[in-house]
Amino acid sequence: MWLNPEEVALKNALKLWVTERSNDFFLLQRRRGRGEPAGKISGLLVGALDTVLDSNARVTPFRILLQIPGSQISWIIASGATMEEVNKHWDWLAHNLLHSLSVFENKADGASFVRGKVKGLIAEESRGRQAAQEDDPERFREALLKFERHFRLPSSEKLVTFYSCCTWKGRVPRQGLLYLSINHLAFYSFLLGKEVKFVIPWAEVIRLERVSGGFMTEGIRVSTRQRQRDFSMFLNLDEAFGVVGQLADIALRRLLDSEGLELDRVLQQPARITKRVLEEQALREYVLALFRLPRSERLHEVASCAVWTPHARCHTAGTLYTTDNYLGFSSREEGQCILLIPLTEVVSVEKAESTCTLPNPVIVSVRSKKAFQLIELQARDDLVESLDRRLRSLHLKQSAFRTSRRAKRTSSCHNPYYTFYYDTACSDEEEMEEQVLRNTVNSEALMTAFHHNTPGSNNNKHTEVLKEKMWEEHFAEFGRGVHMFRTDKLQRLIALGIPESLRGELWMTLSDTTSDLDSDPGYYAALVQTSMGQSSLTTDEIERDLHRSLPDHPAFQNPAGISALRRVLTAYAHRNPKIGYCQSMNILASVLLLYAKEEEAFWLLVAVCERMLPDYFNRRVIGAQVDQSVFEQLISERLPDLADHFPDLSTLSSVSLSWFLTIFVSVLPFQSAVCVVDWFFFHGIKAIFQLALAVLEANAASLCARVDDGHALMVLASFLEHVGSDQSSPGEFSQPPANGSNMMDAPAVGQANITQLITDAYERFGDLTVRKIERLRCRHRIQVLQAHEDTTKENALRVVTPDVSISAEHLADIYDLFKTEHFISLYWGDISAVAAAEAASWRRGVSYLERQYRLDLPQFKSLYGLLAPWPAGGCHADTLARHTFDLLDSDRQHLLSFRDFALWLDTLYCGELSDKVKLLYRLHLPPALTDSEERSSEMNIPSVSSDRPLRVGVASEKADGKEEAKDYQEQLKQMLRDLVVAKEKEKDVQQPLPLMKQHEFIQFCKTLCSLFHGDPEENELFQAIAKVTSLVLQIGEATTRPPGPNRDLSGPPDSEWTISLAQILASLLTEQTLVNFLERACDLTSRIASAKEKQYQQRAPLLALQHAQR
Repeated sequence: MWLNPEEVALKNALKLWVTERSNDFFLLQRRRGRGEPAGKISGLLVGALDTVLDSNARVTPFRILLQIPGSQISWIIASGATMEEVNKHWDWLAHNLLHSLSVFENKADGASFVRGKVKGLIAEESRGRQAAQEDDPERFREALLKFERHFRLPSSEKLVTFYSCCTWKGRVPRQGLLYLSINHLAFYSFLLGKEVKFVIPWAEVIRLERVSGGFMTEGIRVSTRQRQRDFSMFLNLDEAFGVVGQLADIALRRLLDSEGLELDRVLQQPARITKRVLEEQALREYVLALFRLPRSERLHEVASCAVWTPHARCHTAGTLYTTDNYLGFSSREEGQCILLIPLTEVVSVEKAESTCTLPNPVIVSVRSKKAFQLIELQARDDLVESLDRRLRSLHLKQSAFRTSRRAKRTSSCHNPYYTFYYDTACSDEEEMEEQVLRNTVNSEALMTAFHHNTPGSNNNKHTEVLKEKMWEEHFAEFGRGVHMFRTDKLQRLIALGIPESLRGELWMTLSDTTSDLDSDPGYYAALVQTSMGQSSLTTDEIERDLHRSLPDHPAFQNPAGISALRRVLTAYAHRNPKIGYCQSMNILASVLLLYAKEEEAFWLLVAVCERMLPDYFNRRVIGAQVDQSVFEQLISERLPDLADHFPDLSTLSSVSLSWFLTIFVSVLPFQSAVCVVDWFFFHGIKAIFQLALAVLEANAASLCARVDDGHALMVLASFLEHVGSDQSSPGEFSQPPANGSNMMDAPAVGQANITQLITDAYERFGDLTVRKIERLRCRHRIQVLQAHEDTTKENALRVVTPDVSISAEHLADIYDLFKTEHFISLYWGDISAVAAAEAASWRRGVSYLERQYRLDLPQFKSLYGLLAPWPAGGCHADTLARHTFDLLDSDRQHLLSFRDFALWLDTLYCGELSDKVKLLYRLHLPPALTDSEERSSEMNIPSVSSDRPLRVGVASEKADGKEEAKDYQEQLKQMLRDLVVAKEKEKDVQQPLPLMKQHEFIQFCKTLCSLFHGDPEENELFQAIAKVTSLVLQIGEATTRPPGPNRDLSGPPDSEWTISLAQILASLLTEQTLVNFLERACDLTSRIASAKEKQYQQRAPLLALQHAQR
């Protein structure tokens, strides 16, 4: 196969290769030991080396090298497993390239020509492989060629798929093709001689909707901040809408907040995204959400099958999903029957033909001496082989822990506490006790120690006994542990409330945190030992919130409870610094500690934060906001009458945010809230959506009759605070009102029962499936991320606006151009340093606003050419752009912020003449003017003396030379006196700029001349700058020679020639033509409009060239 040319320093290193064929430019080599008679010692050694190497690092036995005659450098351009394969590549090179190489005089150019050809072949093969994965390869290959020809985007802009559709231009329909690539949506139509084409970056999409009506069949509406486009299609609408949503979601997550949001590794590499990958990713997201699996799990096999369900005494049809560490089964009707089996619990997976007459049976045996029977499995042999291979790998890993576990069990004592001791200089006995308590890990649930302090608990003993009996019967029928069948009966039991004695165990079972605990038994203890005693901003936040976590519960009025909570939160912040600590985590951890052992509570918190509520607890709480946006749509769909009475549903979603973040713990009485947590561990986020909808439906009449939004909030707060449970009693501990308001002013609400509320929620909204929630999340994440972008833009403009005179509208357009330039480099140019700088900003703790959108030098040069009011052509314009970048890069990070860029543009378009001259002056002083440029200027600039005034133009030659010189000298003396006075005044205002040397001034003059290129008054401006140059040179000479009539004009100056900004400015003011040019108003509106049109066309070819050269 063809390989991307890779340099090889030594063609025959270690004599590992034997040359079979060669010519002036190419070598065909064979790996020593391949194709040789057996017994040669060299072949045996090389063969042994290749065998020992990892399979990923093994070398193919044949290769082709590109060489430059007379050079020791070569490039590998092809390889093969057989001689026949590599000979085909050799023959192609000989017939197609060898003759062309003979005409190159410079052999290095010939080598570059070959490398370019090979890269082209690789690109063509890549297209072919991508097309081969499609249902219709020839049609896809044809669409790919059209996409490249019509839109001329860089080759790295990978086409994912395309659809035939119709869009509307006014009232005229345009039939064409909708192209979906990794970064853009593009449409092309050519009908009746009229061409319509446009490109929409995914980064500009703010909303996706399905619409219908009018002349158009059902279609897709894509909205940006500027306009909206409707695309109608008769076929594949569901598929197209899903792919559009996925691509927009992936692009926005990758571009806007790649560090803050979880993104699969495959999706972080856009070149690997295909339609098939998107389908697999959508299915994987669904499986992870359905079974609440770790985000790192990869989906391997999906197979239809039926599982024997003993409780139903029949086989239940459904789908089997296998991942890295789990077997998951879901019935055809989601939620009817779910089975999850960790592979760590599996003993064997066997085919059972000899003992069973059922079709394709498989027996899965687990450690608890139970077995699960699966039948009607397609591709059973491959599935069993794959599972068996993963089982063997897991068993090898588990065996490494067995010895350490036995040792730990042997050395463990019966004391329910184990303690880490730290060195301390404190001698006070009470402080020593407190220090030990802080680091003592409790191995029992807090409710075990503080249960007897809960008022009214004796009244519930009978109820608890009955519940425990019901659960024991359920375990006998459906199994116990993580691999028990999850059915409607289990759902009804959980709705009644889990007994306190089983709550911690069942939470661990339903979330499968037992596997995490068993796989790394000493992990939490090590985290506690490492994290406790450290001080940081995160630990300070944790300390502030410790006493706000269930403050009325006796467990957290005691140092033991507070210390346990501190350890769990601190250990988690140490485990996951990306999340660290977020408010509401303390409330969740408090509830978990009451019913689970401390180490179990830690793993439950891990499951909630990283699996069950993904992206909820990152820096900007994106996940919770996405679910609030989803909740608003569900209100509109499921409670339309209520939605009609609330023009702005954000009022309700702002209230429900705390419901989702704390799983209702902060708003319900404690015993009722714990029942919701039970329901949440069984159903996941679906349970919170269902319960939130049920709460709104129960209060719909009161909410519709509300006086104002405040009254609506009081209705909901009063309702939730009076939701009781079967375990509630008059004196029982309950949460205080969340808003601290006097509920005597709230409307009277009848008390509801939490069991009935949960049951009603499931009956009314049980058809809300995990699959639908995941699809809605994908669409609404786009809106939330774009809303954050709008906020970021507003904040950036608010910071910059007071310091500039550019209008708000123009400043917003400049921000968009600035952001687009950043995105363009991320689309096609990973050569940019921006991605690395952004990652470094995360590590340094730089705020999101501060690190948002910074440009490197190539990006700045692009915008400089688009927006600078001066001519952008020529090499001097490139030099001036580089000087400007170096000047603005004050912190030497090689990146410019939007503020720096806006202030620079403001000087050019809105600054006074003195501001523009000052900017040009600073561009020709260090650090903008580098040392190498200074040395180059000193070598190239001849010694310039201005003792004799320069005369420019015919009129000056006709004038009386002596009289003119005399007037000139008087004029210069007066000017110098004025400048001295002005300098004295400036000292009190600001620090003066450094003086400019002669060679720097010459560069300054060159820059001014380059600005006049193409101007209608170009000749007059050149004459004016010549006069100013002469005048400034004379001023410089006058300041370097001593005063007096006897001075020697022919000798060298007494000091180095220098000039100040004030002197240059005064000299420029003597020429009205220059003044008019520098004060001329520039049309920023037309510049911005032109930049928007040219930005893609200007950057795309350049980035494509840079990409090809890598």
